[in-house]
Amino acid sequence: MDKSTAYSQILEPEALARVHSLRLQVTQTVDGLLAGLHRSPHHGSSVEFAEHKEYVPGDEVRHIDWRIYAKSDKYYVKRFEQETNARAMLLCDASASMLYSSEERRSKYEYAAALAGSLAYILLRQQDAVGLMVADTKTKAWVPPRSRSSHLTHLCEVLVAQSPGSQTSTDISSAVSQLSEVFDRRGLVFVFSDFLDTSREWIQTLRNMQARKQHITLFHVLDPWELTFPFKDMTAFRSLETGRKLLVEPRGMRKAYLREMQRFIDDIRSACLEAGMNYQLMVTSVPLSEALTSILLGQKTTTCPLVKDADGI
Repeated sequence: MDKSTAYSQILEPEALARVHSLRLQVTQTVDGLLAGLHRSPHHGSSVEFAEHKEYVPGDEVRHIDWRIYAKSDKYYVKRFEQETNARAMLLCDASASMLYSSEERRSKYEYAAALAGSLAYILLRQQDAVGLMVADTKTKAWVPPRSRSSHLTHLCEVLVAQSPGSQTSTDISSAVSQLSEVFDRRGLVFVFSDFLDTSREWIQTLRNMQARKQHITLFHVLDPWELTFPFKDMTAFRSLETGRKLLVEPRGMRKAYLREMQRFIDDIRSACLEAGMNYQLMVTSVPLSEALTSILLGQKTTTCPLVKDADGI
């Protein structure tokens, strides 16, 4: 595949132009290698002042604050915080359910890939290191974190090349477990999935990663029809993961479906909040530029009507 083709398939120039002046701010300290945007927990010589500490033998004499000495007749040393870049990992779900799309919209995987690529662009522009894992029931692709700008093209190529295949099950638990093994230091973890996994083991694994000071954000990617269930006539539904078909009368099951969908979303959101992880519901009908702006400004990413009106149907 031509490199420019993969780049254009993933990235939207209009969306990136809209967020060009924004930055992805991290709310906790992270480890890193290069001078960058994010604040390190380690002290050292730098441009940003952190605090004073009383001088003890062995401290750098050149860091003594002579103004404080003149006022207090005591020696205090300036301490600084190193500015350092973040290491981020993007985990994209490539199971067959991510192929779903309605009304000629992007599929859930295409939307997730575009969002992941856009965040990679922003992070790399900040001189942060970005890696990628694409998985279904197993790891399909693994790209270690790199911070050079040319790395973005490679990430886009992998995202396009690893598009979901038919009848591949969702196994986020396995993917998260594998990610935990290969990415075991402080950093940022972004997970893009519809989370249609019957197992909930992945939540505990992410809790453990969060306990290791990894900053976790879940992007719950869903199609608007999955949220609103607009079907009216007799409809044949086919599972993208198993191929199983089911002919149903949707009017009679709409209330129950919407309540179950609301419960599904609330359970995941609550588990994230309890563990101190970020949760973002991403609806594929929301323009990518709007979604990115909301994420970077720390706002809710969708106003899509969910299941709240189910009882009024």
